[in-house]
Amino acid sequence: MSDKGRILVVDDDSDVRDTIREYFELSGYEVYVAGDAGAMRKVMGERRVDLVLMDLNLPGEDGLTLTRQLRASSSVCIIMLTAAGQTIDRIVGLEMGADDYVAKPFDPRELLARVKSVLRRSRERPLAAAPGAVGEPEVVKMGACTLDLAGHRLYAENGEEVPLTAMEFDLLKAFATNPDRVLTRDRLLELAHDRDADVFDRSIDIRIARIRRKIETNPEKPQVLKTVRGAGYIFASGRKASAGDS
Repeated sequence: MSDKGRILVVDDDSDVRDTIREYFELSGYEVYVAGDAGAMRKVMGERRVDLVLMDLNLPGEDGLTLTRQLRASSSVCIIMLTAAGQTIDRIVGLEMGADDYVAKPFDPRELLARVKSVLRRSRERPLAAAPGAVGEPEVVKMGACTLDLAGHRLYAENGEEVPLTAMEFDLLKAFATNPDRVLTRDRLLELAHDRDADVFDRSIDIRIARIRRKIETNPEKPQVLKTVRGAGYIFASGRKASAGDS
């Protein structure tokens, strides 16, 4: 049994599935494969999966639909496999909660590096401390939600956990530990330890838009994570007002 991770490859191209499986098994991963939505659900119903490599162009239910469904019910890591030039699909995929993307045709070494990066960030999430334990988790109120920094979790007002990707948590933590300070996109990438991801330009904006839908009362008029024109973003903690923002 591999301790590096369990990868599920969802792609209707058997050559792609076989190539990824061979390369990742040689690198010490346990790999499962599926050619469509039905096969994907069967694997996930029988196996524990750490990360899904999701092709967007699948027969029947496409990869974007499956990404949305997975993210609504699971915190499993998701990396999209997209055709070159599918910029809109990449944007939509990130908005739906995918952790990253790799364009086809890809270098297996690049794909492996992306997988390692996403899994590393995910595994940095510790288990939440037991209630009343010594050193209770530090929590930060963020709009309609509460961020548990020690437990790496976000909770709604009714106490229900709000699903987060590893990158979304890292961004929220960056804001929570730098309240009322303008953070540029480059600084956010640095604080989120995402310099090696080489995601396409403005992907930070897409992720922040997704976070706003979770923590803002009105995401169209954000009052918690505000845009500072020409500079970046600021977490308005409520301790003081900020100027020049929207």
